[in-house]
Amino acid sequence: MDAFKLMKELRLNYEQEVHYLPKETGLSLIESTTQDDSRISAKCRDAKVEDLWSLTSFFGYSTQTFVLAVNLLDRFLAMIRIQPKHLSCVSLSCLHMAAKVTEEECNVTPSDELIRIGQCRFTVSDLSRMEKIVSEKLNFKSKAITALTFLHLYHQIALSHCTERKETLSLEKLEAQLKACLCRISFSKAKPSVLALSLLRQEIEAVQSEDMLEIAYHIQRHLKIADSELLLWSERVALCLLDYASPECSKPNHRKLQWIVSRRTAQNLHSYRSVPELPTIPENCWDESESEDSCEDMMSSGEESLSSSLGSDAEGPYFPLHLRRQKHRQHLHA
Repeated sequence: MDAFKLMKELRLNYEQEVHYLPKETGLSLIESTTQDDSRISAKCRDAKVEDLWSLTSFFGYSTQTFVLAVNLLDRFLAMIRIQPKHLSCVSLSCLHMAAKVTEEECNVTPSDELIRIGQCRFTVSDLSRMEKIVSEKLNFKSKAITALTFLHLYHQIALSHCTERKETLSLEKLEAQLKACLCRISFSKAKPSVLALSLLRQEIEAVQSEDMLEIAYHIQRHLKIADSELLLWSERVALCLLDYASPECSKPNHRKLQWIVSRRTAQNLHSYRSVPELPTIPENCWDESESEDSCEDMMSSGEESLSSSLGSDAEGPYFPLHLRRQKHRQHLHA
């Protein structure tokens, strides 16, 4: 695609991105929810997104599938006030819906296998029912404009102007860094176009390319993104990636994803087990009266977090060494 067509497509996506943003009021309410509350907290949401990353890696799904699943999840959580016990079913439904759109049909994991590998305690009918609810509430058809949409367009535009730098600007690295950001609910408030440009700027500064930096400025002017908005999210992206690059941040080692399960779970994966259906899912919106149903967190009923196995693209090399060096210099001058 030539540069003119790329810029035209970029503008069209920029004008449409607002229709695929989670409601900021709903996200803010999630962020303000405490861990011991009977509603979804930011920590609970972030842990579930990390689980989606693990499952995406395990099933060999694309980054597009993961990003679309997170977009659906955040939009639904910001619209419907669900209880923690329903979060696993909602998140897996979003992943399954995304996979059916972005993956080849032969590569889409069957519902029963998805539930077993995800170590969830609900049935195929629960999953199907939840998919229908999510689809209807979000009026989901077959696409969404996400930060990955813009990241791919920005990358193509940059390479169309700087062919000699093709090997330097790694799309795979940018995608891994986007995944890390999406594991924090705060980045769901960013416009996809701005979040993607912030990531691009970080990588351009890391490779020290004046030509590409000029292209980034041109993209910013073309989309009329304010300097203050870009600076705000660029700083947040830098802090996120700095934290992720630090040894204190828990992430897998330099190996492909290995599925490690307990003996009990392994037995469950190879034997039939009857699972009671989830109770009726109240479809209260955030601004409606709260349900009086008890809220038992699914994680407390035997489900284990998968986030300790995020996959090979969650490893350190994809996260900026120059940020770690910057942190070290700041420590020396402190």
